[in-house]
Formats: sequence, C-alpha cells, structure tokens
Amino acid sequence: MAIIETPVPGLLVFEPTVFHDERGYFFESFNRRVWAEAGVETDFVQANQARSTRGVLRGLHFQVAPMAQAKLVRVVEGEVLDVAVDLREGSSTYGQWYGIHLSAENKRQLFVPRGFAHGYVVLSETAEFVYQCDNYYSKAHEGGIRFDDPTLRIDWEFDLSRVIVSEKDINLPFLGEHRR
Repeated sequence: MAIIETPVPGLLVFEPTVFHDERGYFFESFNRRVWAEAGVETDFVQANQARSTRGVLRGLHFQVAPMAQAKLVRVVEGEVLDVAVDLREGSSTYGQWYGIHLSAENKRQLFVPRGFAHGYVVLSETAEFVYQCDNYYSKAHEGGIRFDDPTLRIDWEFDLSRVIVSEKDINLPFLGEHRR
C-alpha cells in the first residue's frame, strides 16, 4: 500500500495495491501494522455509508472535543471530489484545504485526522461513499463550515449554482464564525 503525504501535515492518501485476475480484484483496505509504520495509530469504532446523486454536496462537517473524529474515507461506487480543511489550533496550515478525486476505479482512500472539516461533492451519476470513524457521532458536538466560504476559496470542480445541499449545510457558519 502506497502512503502519499499531502501538503497538509497529517492528511494522508492511502493507495492500495490491487490484485486483479479472471475472478475480479482484491485489495487490503486497512491494515493496522501498515498504518502504525506510517505513524497513524487509530481504532475505528463506527462505519458509515452514504449514497448520493450527481451534484450532491455534503459538508463541510466536523465534531469538536471530546467527540472529535478522525476518518478514513473512500468511494465504492462512482466518483467524488473529497475536501478536507485544516482547523487545528496553531497549525501552520490552518484554514488550508486539500481536495482529491476518490473513486471506485482508483480505490484511493483519504485519512482525515481529528481537527479537520470534511466534505465532498458527487461528480458521477451516483456515488457510494464509505467512511470509518475513530469516535462515535455526537449531535451535541457536531459543527461545520459553509462549503462556499469565500475565505477558503475551495474549487469544488462543480457549478455551485447547481449543487444539491441540505438546509442544515447551507446554514452553516463561515470559517471565522464557527465554534471550536
């Protein structure tokens, strides 16, 4: 499994080795030893899956302490542009975002550490998005930032006038207004 560092420290791309034969393919999507060798120690306690159609934009979401979550995200059908924004106090990359295409075809996974806001937009007709979390969801600790925050200037690679966004997400605060 290749581990690719991003320009934002702690945010890692995992590119599995895929074995193909006449039956199909096989790959290891998670291996605790490989992760530990990469300096990532985490125990996942919750797994989630979402299906969405083209133009659905979910995010940017996070949870605050003590219920903050690290996530391992991937796509098992279709393609998304996945985005993570660094919200770690004192980080040299605070407020910077990183985007990556995750798809069933490329099988890439993004590890999003605690302290990041996270979201994605569906670029294919449909997409199934799967993610594992190292802490349980808590409504009382959820937070978010507007996907179209002008200070972040995220290039979603999609016409924002055509995205499908929940009422909750359209009413999220901008970066300077969110609670930490």
